[in-house]
Amino acid sequence: MLNEMIHIPDALLNANVEELNNILGAPTLFHLNGTNKQPLFICTLLHGNETTGFYAIQRLLQKYRHKTLPRAVSLFIGNVAAAERNQRHLDTQDDYNRIWPGSHHNESADKDIMQTVTNIMQKNKPFASIDIHNNTGKNPHYACINNLNPHGLVLASKFSDVAVYFTTPKGVQSSAFSDFCPSVVLECGQSGDKSGVDHALQFLETVLQMEGLRPPEKSEITLYHTIARVIIPKTVVLSEQASSDGDIILNKKLEEKNFQQIQSGTEFATANSTKEKLLLVSNESDEDISNEYIERKNDHLVLKKTVTLAMFTTNTKAIRQDCVCYFMEELHIG
Repeated sequence: MLNEMIHIPDALLNANVEELNNILGAPTLFHLNGTNKQPLFICTLLHGNETTGFYAIQRLLQKYRHKTLPRAVSLFIGNVAAAERNQRHLDTQDDYNRIWPGSHHNESADKDIMQTVTNIMQKNKPFASIDIHNNTGKNPHYACINNLNPHGLVLASKFSDVAVYFTTPKGVQSSAFSDFCPSVVLECGQSGDKSGVDHALQFLETVLQMEGLRPPEKSEITLYHTIARVIIPKTVVLSEQASSDGDIILNKKLEEKNFQQIQSGTEFATANSTKEKLLLVSNESDEDISNEYIERKNDHLVLKKTVTLAMFTTNTKAIRQDCVCYFMEELHIG
């Protein structure tokens, strides 16, 4: 079920994310008037435990409660059921940021909702699309794009001087919308950090005031390209500390190294098992390239190549629902 509304309920303006399921009851798409009629699409809470986007939008709505927005806004508030329980998604649900058009997931009612939202917004010809997220691991604030359209790069550069270009995983909102408008993902650090809310709000206000997305003469952004995704197979038991039973223990020091070059020979994890495949590294075509990047030396799993990490986390639930991290390389464009 998708709600579609043209006004913001008063209760939403001061609500906590845990209360949204009671207020809205389902994913909700709002259409709000603005001076410039071409809407800005803003998306939040595709992951219910990533709250920065909602609180930034809430502050924006409070500011414009009694005055007209500079530009029309279409606001999509996603997984309110998971937000009520502070979870990425419920065990009975698909990941809400893996079921947009282009997804490989099976058909479902939630997947139909994302298709409907996409169809509505494609007809409305949005100025741009902004999807706001948080990371579990420690990362700087950065933007993500799914194609190298110069207008998308301009949008990303207004948020950060660092951006990531990725084409997998499939079925993400930003990729679906990038077919018909400039589209960006904001990664605003860890959920609950006020600086992320402040930064996202500042960005939204900047974009609402923009008339166009004219590329600068020279790129002002450092661009990375994700080349691999690292997961732990379901048959492998992840331990959080050396004294625990389990097959593998990740190197917690790497959580401090996101967006830094990690040299070949660095320990990625400790192995407590003779199982052959403790880590799975896959490329953008979903091919297993583990042997290119990881080798076992006694009880140590070490990097065979120098890589730049993104989103490295040791949080067990986050790893099981998504991944350990991504490997990146810097991308130079003309």
